[in-house]
Amino acid sequence: MDLYPISSKSLEKFYHIDGNQLGQQYKDFLSDYQQWEQKEHADQWIIFPENIGPRLSIDETSPSNGELYTVITNKDAHGKKGALVAIVSGVQSEHVIGIINKIPFKYRQKVIEITLDMANTMNLIVKRCFPNAERIIDRFHVQKLAYDALQEMRIAHRWDAINEETDAIQNARLEHRSYSPEILSNGDTKKLLLFRSRYLLFKSPEKWTPQQSLRARILFDMYPDIKKAYWLVHKLRIIYNTSKHRGIAYKKLALWFNEVTDSGFKSFNTISATIYSHYNEILNYFNNRATNASAESFNAKIKRFRTTLHGVRDLKFFFFRLAKIYA
Repeated sequence: MDLYPISSKSLEKFYHIDGNQLGQQYKDFLSDYQQWEQKEHADQWIIFPENIGPRLSIDETSPSNGELYTVITNKDAHGKKGALVAIVSGVQSEHVIGIINKIPFKYRQKVIEITLDMANTMNLIVKRCFPNAERIIDRFHVQKLAYDALQEMRIAHRWDAINEETDAIQNARLEHRSYSPEILSNGDTKKLLLFRSRYLLFKSPEKWTPQQSLRARILFDMYPDIKKAYWLVHKLRIIYNTSKHRGIAYKKLALWFNEVTDSGFKSFNTISATIYSHYNEILNYFNNRATNASAESFNAKIKRFRTTLHGVRDLKFFFFRLAKIYA
């Protein structure tokens, strides 16, 4: 029998599958979604008590249309099956507490450590739902406050430089002369110097490139307040990197807190107030250096999954598929 070759177009036509139709078939018939016991309330909350472990993370995420959900994950699952403990709509503490307390206390009392950010609502949720757990504020949220304060100072100076240049251009125009901005020794103008210094202020000095070192030296000479603020931020980084025990960190943070207070920088007022109100939870980090990285990683997985699906049209079905993978 003769064999006749089949064209690639014929093969494509023969094996063509309608993705939307297949997805609908999976939803209606191939999966057990229609029989899922949490289907009715899945867009409001889903819980998996059996996934609770001794170490959890709590954070917020936005799976669709900017709506926030509170997510609790098990660190020991390392972002794989068994990681998802609960997803609850909203971040309002009383509502979330009411849902999490549906999990039997025998499971919740086993939790000994929960990492979280500095939101008071998250703190209250953990305190009320997991009374035996040590609450640990993630170091990166504390450091981000310091970075934001430093960048706020840089941006304020940059706006001053922009306004100064605008005034100089207008004056030159009125006087019928050309305007030439001052060029600094590294080739930047004052405006560009402040713009291009953004990333070097996030880094330790030993990680600066030669060009960044030169830019930093010029920046600090021109703006002593930015220099002082940068070294405050750097000292906080060193405290987190080098303190091995809670007692040592307590003393170093107290001294650092005094420096911040004495600096008089308005941009750092938020840091002072935050550290003061969350001092114990911040210090808990130094017991075993636990972070909320697992929660951030899980949020990234949710976003990637949403992107793969080209958006979320049916939240209940989205959470069902998420539960199949991670719960």
